[in-house]
Amino acid sequence: MLLSPTPPDVHAIRIALHHGSRHELWSLFELADDSAMAIRRYLDLGLVHVASLGGVAIGHAQIVPHDVRTWELRSLAVLGPYRARGVGTGLVRRSIAWVREHGAAQLLVATASADLDTLGFYQRLGFRMLRIERNAFTPEGGYPVGLSVRGVPVRDRVWLEIPL
Repeated sequence: MLLSPTPPDVHAIRIALHHGSRHELWSLFELADDSAMAIRRYLDLGLVHVASLGGVAIGHAQIVPHDVRTWELRSLAVLGPYRARGVGTGLVRRSIAWVREHGAAQLLVATASADLDTLGFYQRLGFRMLRIERNAFTPEGGYPVGLSVRGVPVRDRVWLEIPL
């Protein structure tokens, strides 16, 4: 039996602004969003930080402006073998630092109310609940019928904020 390689230490991972085509990051965006239609709408907005290891993208965080003082963390994903190693936390912290340095007063993030793991992740980083957007994940928005997280139907979107 061959052992799978252990992912390297998080300290070897580099986080930097992405300057290439966002289409080369499509598979990461698909990890973050179940709707290709939604991804196409926001793919080229704002800016993207990429976590890479040996020149290979293993995670990303996209931030987009709502206005001068408010930005949104629109998309965040880390490849499976690199999760629970601080990569996502590093990407979110880099995004928070970037918007703070550029004069923002607030960073928003939204996720499915059914995804309790993701809600906990953002709350551990200091985000607080702001509002609920009911029926946000519909077939009209490109989301598959019957979408669920651990048996919980994905219907509503929860918005969280962190003041800067």
